[in-house]
Amino acid sequence: MKVENTQVQMRKGILEFCILEIIARGEVYASDMLEELTAARMLVVDGTLYPLLTRLKNAGLLDYTWKESSSGPPRKYYTLTGIGQEFLHELRLTWEEIEDSIRIIRTNPGRPAPDGL
Repeated sequence: MKVENTQVQMRKGILEFCILEIIARGEVYASDMLEELTAARMLVVDGTLYPLLTRLKNAGLLDYTWKESSSGPPRKYYTLTGIGQEFLHELRLTWEEIEDSIRIIRTNPGRPAPDGL
């Protein structure tokens, strides 16, 4: 088993949460999201981000507006809907619970190993 596979799965599992956190700060362009996720070492590519944004939009969590760009075609800027804000609030609570659970597991001395191990 390769640790890299597990690391990728862990990142995939929290990617949606990270995207919603970025969008919660205000309207944002997809390329800016990619840049921030990459800087945070989330290792995301276009082929992962755009389908996820579409799925979140179709679920009613995101909305977007088209804005003119001085450097090319109009750009799609994403924002959270009211439902998206509620959804993110619930994810934040879940994240806090997970952090607490991991902290307990990592700091708990646990049971002693059976004899002979």
